[in-house]
Amino acid sequence: MMKSNLKMVTLAAVMLGCATAVPAVAAEQEAIDGCIDRLREVGGPDGQSGTVLSSEFSEAATLVMLRDAGGTVWRCLAYSDGSVAEMAVAEGADDGGGAMAGSSSGGGNTATERVKFAAGTTSAQMNGGLTPGDSVRYVLGAKKNQFLNVSVDAQGEGVVYQIFNPDKSFLLEEMRSSQPYRGQLWQSGDHVVEVINRGQNNASYTVTFSIE
Repeated sequence: MMKSNLKMVTLAAVMLGCATAVPAVAAEQEAIDGCIDRLREVGGPDGQSGTVLSSEFSEAATLVMLRDAGGTVWRCLAYSDGSVAEMAVAEGADDGGGAMAGSSSGGGNTATERVKFAAGTTSAQMNGGLTPGDSVRYVLGAKKNQFLNVSVDAQGEGVVYQIFNPDKSFLLEEMRSSQPYRGQLWQSGDHVVEVINRGQNNASYTVTFSIE
């Protein structure tokens, strides 16, 4: 009788394991699909195709590594409903020119402007307009441990921004213009805030910077 009970318990455990495995696989696939969709949004022409290098599922979130058609490796953290918590360049493709991976949409024009604060102030505001695929890099000097605040008020769909450290690594991965940024800096030197038009139409915007 004991043996029979043991077999029943073991069978129940196996069945339970199979039942929980199916939702886990589905959740992992949802996360992968969400990362692929986000790469298509932020990766420009190279991001429209590529390869899933790996995925590591957990109940909290799934880590997905992807390589786009241009050879750039992306790190994506996504949830079981397909929403993406984090998307950033993990390994930039070597274009031979020292360009920042993911910094432009490919084929667009990129302008550079130096941000200067008026005497006695710690904030500045810049206005601009972008045609589809174009971007503007705003360069501002700041010191380690200071706090940087950035907000972008865009009139038009598809305007995003990203922030680079002085060593060209990401301080902030690509973010929708509707979401402001506040964070503490960990390097001293010129930081770059790049505003990009990922949309299909012309867009205007106002970007506000402040350093504390």
